Amino acid sequence: MSRRAQFLEVIGIGTEWVPRRMPEAVVQEPVAESVAEPVMEAVTAPEPAAVITEAPAEVPAAMPPVVMEAPLTRGRIDDIAALDWNALQQHVAACTACGLCQTRTNTVFGVGDAQAGWMLVGEAPGENEDLQGEPFVGQAGKLLDNMLKSLGLARGRDVFIANVLKCRPPGNRDPQPPEIAECEPYLQRQIALVKPKVIVVLGRIAAQALLRTTTPIGKLRGQVHSYQGIPVVVTYHPAYLLRSLTEKARAWEDLCLAREVHDGAGAGA
Repeated sequence: MSRRAQFLEVIGIGTEWVPRRMPEAVVQEPVAESVAEPVMEAVTAPEPAAVITEAPAEVPAAMPPVVMEAPLTRGRIDDIAALDWNALQQHVAACTACGLCQTRTNTVFGVGDAQAGWMLVGEAPGENEDLQGEPFVGQAGKLLDNMLKSLGLARGRDVFIANVLKCRPPGNRDPQPPEIAECEPYLQRQIALVKPKVIVVLGRIAAQALLRTTTPIGKLRGQVHSYQGIPVVVTYHPAYLLRSLTEKARAWEDLCLAREVHDGAGAGA
């Protein structure tokens, strides 16, 4: 059985098809599109104040407040840009630049080969990632690992996996722009240190954050973008593929495009 057929079998695609040829690399300019949606909140009446009929129980001592770092500044960006790999890991682990530090269990720095030819970038840690301190675990992580395996890659070899955010947003909500801004220097430094031949961005939020655009993911797919001079290919998030099985064929096309970009970069090195 060919490698492509094995891949199709792993991710549940019943028919084999040949991926189209890679388009010439182009740098996509951000396209401003309005994606704002009205946010509805349920408003409930406040609970009536409780009537105290006996002495209140002893109140435990308050936890010391978290001391937040100064907002993002050029000095902080420059400091992070000068860190080596070990220092960067330590800096992320101790980061208190935004409010997510108050609700996280672990920071999620990333996992894999620090000199990989492939780099995968997702959105943010979820509940399982927050508990284990590793990106893409659980069912979505298993699907991602199987897809990589079919391309001859593995989590600990030839690929580094990271997220736009290093801390989990409460309730797995979407990252907020200030949180993305505070965390971006970490991802920028990771990319600069890894020096991948290709970056594969997983999901709409990660793609829009990395490429600084509001363009829908459907329009970002199928093209070669650029981030700091490195080719970028956009595809769907594995968690989305678990819910939308018919999109797996398109994800396979995206990975074929990324493989062509990677192999082409290696040939030109």
